[in-house]
Amino acid sequence: MHPKIKVLVVDDSATVRDTLMQILNQDPGIEVMDTAVDPYDAVKKIADNLPDVITLDIEIPRMDGLTFLGKLMKQHPIPVVIISSMTGEGSQIGMRALELGACEIITKPKLSNIEQFEEYSIRITDAVKAAALTGRTKLKPRKTRPVQGVLSSVKSAPSVSKVNAYSEKVILIGASTGGTEVISKILKTLRTDLPGIMVVQHMPGEFTGAYANRLNNECKLNVKEAENDDIVQQGWVYIANGYNHLYLVKEHGLLKCKLEKGQLVNRHRPSVDVLFHSASKLPGKNIIAIIMTGMGADGAKGLLELHDTGAMTFAQDEKSSAIFGMPKEAIKLNAAKMIVNPDELTNWLNTTL
Repeated sequence: MHPKIKVLVVDDSATVRDTLMQILNQDPGIEVMDTAVDPYDAVKKIADNLPDVITLDIEIPRMDGLTFLGKLMKQHPIPVVIISSMTGEGSQIGMRALELGACEIITKPKLSNIEQFEEYSIRITDAVKAAALTGRTKLKPRKTRPVQGVLSSVKSAPSVSKVNAYSEKVILIGASTGGTEVISKILKTLRTDLPGIMVVQHMPGEFTGAYANRLNNECKLNVKEAENDDIVQQGWVYIANGYNHLYLVKEHGLLKCKLEKGQLVNRHRPSVDVLFHSASKLPGKNIIAIIMTGMGADGAKGLLELHDTGAMTFAQDEKSSAIFGMPKEAIKLNAAKMIVNPDELTNWLNTTL
């Protein structure tokens, strides 16, 4: 049994600090050890008592959160959860925080009713727990594992022009903590004539559009935030909108995206299980489903459903996972036909489909 997760809350708003303390201290596995009003105050608190996780506001006085995050990752890499009120163009800064090494990003609390408070409490406590797990798994530096056999080398995506053909098959990807960067790595090296790809990455709705835009700029594939009734096309990637669950349906012979708010499923919205379950109603031969790094079990049961329909199912291996939670639960259910690292997965997709 692990000791309580010690958290340092860094925010210049007394109201936000008090709210986060109230939420986090209610969880028996978490303890807010201290608070800080700015990075300089945080440095003093860290020197006195090293936290397991830091929650960090981006907009704080004396030194902006991104600058502090960059310095922290270089000098004292403590797992960080970004708490941001930025939306719209400002959400790009949230994406930059993930690139700099933040484990999770969530919005500041908007607590207009009890339901919102309960949902936010789930999100922040899960984010802190996931960040703590990331810290524990990174005590030893990972080395890249050589890939043997037919998957012996990683090939970048062939230069194929972007296509807009209707997709009969579909690739489904589900991920949580650690997923943003590994999904980026995978998409950058995929052929652009592959079947349409639908992605559920656990992330607040304020940031999924910015994430999709970032991927679209990085990749040869077309990447967009999924919208209701989007037709799934070859060469396209559809990122789940963080406000809604994402479903795969077939209407009038066409595969389409459907969005629905609904309740949290496995403590998440969007939920990987929701997407996988919706796809299990279609012929398994047309589905490739992948569950990747993340805490908890979201997607494990859905992957098993797809496995049983004859779909090709994958789970990320432990060595390459930031948090071996979701893939581990799928593997325990015998839901994955192949256990792979991202390089192996990319090569299989590029050479088999």
